[in-house]
Amino acid sequence: MTFDRSKRGTFFTGRSGMSKVVPTRSLAASFFYAALALATLLVMRPLATHAQEAAPQPPLTRMLFVFDASNSMNAFWGNQPKINTARELLLKSLKQLEGQPDLELALRLYGHQTRIEPGRQDCDDTKLEVPFGPTNIPAITQKMMATRCLGTTPIARSLEKAAGDFPPIIFNDTRKVRNVIILITDGIEACDEDPCAVSRALQSKGITLKPFVIGVGLTEMDKFALQCVGNYFDASTPELFEHVLQVVVTQALNSTTAQISLMTTDGKPTETDVPVTLYDQKTGQMRYHLEHTLNDRNIPDTLSIDPIFTYRVVAHTVPPSIRENVTVRPGIHNIIGMDAGMGTLLLKMGSGPPDAQQIACIVRRKGEMPTLLAQEIGTQQRYRVGTYDLEVLTLPRLLIPDVEVGQGRTTEIVVPRTGVLNVQPSAPGPGAIFQKKGDVLEWVADLDPSALRNQFRLLPGSYQVIYRSSSARRTELSITKDITIESGRSATINF
Repeated sequence: MTFDRSKRGTFFTGRSGMSKVVPTRSLAASFFYAALALATLLVMRPLATHAQEAAPQPPLTRMLFVFDASNSMNAFWGNQPKINTARELLLKSLKQLEGQPDLELALRLYGHQTRIEPGRQDCDDTKLEVPFGPTNIPAITQKMMATRCLGTTPIARSLEKAAGDFPPIIFNDTRKVRNVIILITDGIEACDEDPCAVSRALQSKGITLKPFVIGVGLTEMDKFALQCVGNYFDASTPELFEHVLQVVVTQALNSTTAQISLMTTDGKPTETDVPVTLYDQKTGQMRYHLEHTLNDRNIPDTLSIDPIFTYRVVAHTVPPSIRENVTVRPGIHNIIGMDAGMGTLLLKMGSGPPDAQQIACIVRRKGEMPTLLAQEIGTQQRYRVGTYDLEVLTLPRLLIPDVEVGQGRTTEIVVPRTGVLNVQPSAPGPGAIFQKKGDVLEWVADLDPSALRNQFRLLPGSYQVIYRSSSARRTELSITKDITIESGRSATINF
C-alpha cells in the first residue's frame, strides 16, 4: 500500500489496486480516536488485573498423611499383610486426586527406620518423607512402594513433628488455608506419650484442623484410646478401609452446604436476624460467626461449612438457643434445626409529663436469678417464648412476675410514671422513707443526714417519712409525716 501527500487528502492504494482519497482532517481524527482507545485499554487493563487479583481465591487444602509403618503392619489382614492392603488402597485414592486444584499433599512415615528389638524401641523414628507440593503424588507413590515396616508406634511424637511439616500461614494473606492431618494406624501410642494432648495443642494454636484417624483392624480398647485424637473412623476390614479412606478424603477436601433453621414454636423456620456462632465442639474455637438471614425465597440462607468439625451452635437469642455436638455430612445439604421461637417485650412509661430520666428493668427467666438483660423503659426487645420475672429499678423496686412472651406477639408492660418527693429539713439529720402497705411500712431509702434538701423519684403511692434533727438527742423527738405521690407531680415535706 502506498500513499501520496501531494494532494489535500491522503491517497491510499490498496493491494486490490483500488484508490481512495481520505481527507487529512478525517485521518487525523481517526488517529486521535485510535490513540484514545489504546490509552483506554492500557488504563483498563491494570484495573482488570487488579480486580482479578482482588477476587477471593478458593481455600488451599494441605493434606498430610501420617502413615503407620511400624512392625505390626506386617501382620496379615485378610489375605495379605496390612501394609500391602493399606498401601494399595492409599495409592489408589491418591491417584484419583491427581490434577485436583487447590490441593497440596505430603507424607510422614513412622516406625520405618529402626527395627524394633526386645527391650528397645526408637521413639524418634518418624520422618517427613515427602514435603508438601501440588504435584508430588509420584514421589509419595515411590516412597510408599519402597517402605518396609520395622519399628515402633510413636504417634504423639509424629503429630508433634507434623506441626513443622506445614508451611507457615501468612496471616495477612487473603487466601484461606486448611491444614489437615490424616493419621492411618493399626496401633496405639507405644512411647508413653499423649497423642490426644498433642492434637489438642495443634488445634488450639490454629496449626491444624481436627485430625482424621483411621484405625486399621484395632481392638475395641485401642479404638477408644484414639477417639480423643480426632475424628475417628474404624476400618475393621480391607473393604471398609477403602470406603473410610474415600469418606475421609472427601471430608478433608470439601466444604458442604447447610442451613440453620431457627424454628418457631409451631415448627416453622421463620425466625431470623439473630447472630449465630459455630464453635469447634472439641477445642471451643470459634469457626463461623454470622448474622442469620432469610433469603429471597424466605427460607434460611445456605452456608458453606467445613464438615471436618463437630460444632457447638449458639443462636444469640435472649436467652440463647444452643445445640451441642452438631455434625454435618459432606456432599449433601444439611439442615441444623434450633428451637428459637420469639416474641417481643415492649416496656412503656405511663402517661404524664415527659421525664428525661432513664429507668432500666431487669429481665430474668421465671424462678431464676441470672439477669438476662437490663432493658430500658421505652424500648422493645425480642425474647425466647416463655415466662419471665421483671424487676423495674424504680424507688421502690417494682416487681412484675409471670410475664408471658408468646410466639410472634408483642407483650406490652406499662410502668407507672414516677413523681418527685422533696424532703427539706430545717437542720441536717438522719431519716428514711417508707412505703405504706396497709399497716405495714416497707423501707425505701435513707435521707442524707448531712443534707438540707433530699430529692427522690418515687412510684405513685402512700409514703411516710421519718426524721430526727442531728442536734436532737432524744428518740421521742423523731418526726413522721405522711405523703401521697402522684405520677408526674412533685410533693414537698418540710421538717
